[in-house]
Amino acid sequence: MGQRATVIIAATFAVLATAPRAGAQPRSAGDSLVRHLVSPVCADSSIRRFTDPNYIVFEAAVPSSAPLLLFLPGTGGRPERTSDFADVAAAQGYRVIGLEYTDVPAVAQLCPRDPDPRCSERVRTKRIYGDDVTRLIDDRAEESIVHRLVAVLRFLHREHPSEGWGEYLDGDRPKWERIAVSGLSQGAGMAAFIAQRSLVARVILFSSPWDSYGPRRMLAPWVTLGPGATPPDRWYGAYHEREPTAETIRRAYAALGVPREHTLVFTLEPAVAGAPPAYHPSVVGNGATPRLPDGTPAYLEQWRFMLGTPAP
Repeated sequence: MGQRATVIIAATFAVLATAPRAGAQPRSAGDSLVRHLVSPVCADSSIRRFTDPNYIVFEAAVPSSAPLLLFLPGTGGRPERTSDFADVAAAQGYRVIGLEYTDVPAVAQLCPRDPDPRCSERVRTKRIYGDDVTRLIDDRAEESIVHRLVAVLRFLHREHPSEGWGEYLDGDRPKWERIAVSGLSQGAGMAAFIAQRSLVARVILFSSPWDSYGPRRMLAPWVTLGPGATPPDRWYGAYHEREPTAETIRRAYAALGVPREHTLVFTLEPAVAGAPPAYHPSVVGNGATPRLPDGTPAYLEQWRFMLGTPAP
């Protein structure tokens, strides 16, 4: 089921148009959002793989004290392809970095059939922090999520010193307490893993984690440890009732301590037709998210609820 969901995401995102790949993006009339596209290679020349641009967006008038939202796409996704959600978050008062990261092979491709209960924990540890704790993936330390985030923050601070990006760094580490974490699918699992281990400003999960092992698809031990360092009232999660792993996601959210009133179950048909239907990415992906007649994302109010109004 994990492989099937991954295929759905890749097939859906493959048909989406992307924006230009470098530089600051122009504003449309009445648009107060500032956008930057930053290649990971520009941020750190040692990064050689998974180099689609990071998508950065914020309101021009937002203070430097505003929290940062880190968004991690799903397998086969790219940061620009969840820009609708990122723009909504920016309008809510966040600075947003949609981060490109190493997402293949996916956790869901590697671990469900692995008898090791800690398989997904080890893969996520290596992919997020760069610790060489498994040979199942060949991710290098400079490709890790934390290294990429620090590199792009340093780049933004250097290139746009008036924008305050250095406020989210404590030396060579992110100031996690100033950062909300979010993501879709594999990326949501990464966000949950980070929030368990560090106190973050908020957790917003879309359709993941569903990490499991063994023939009975038992939840991975790390999932059952609960919310960890980040209090339950900061956790939010959503999924589509008809996506292949919906029941496992429901159980995972409960195990992580996501409050019931913070758990949203989406029901609308995806905007993208096809077989199988794209329920999985429709919760937040630009091309699959259902639309109102005026083109507005149909889940706009749900997204706003999950984002909340960040305190500067």
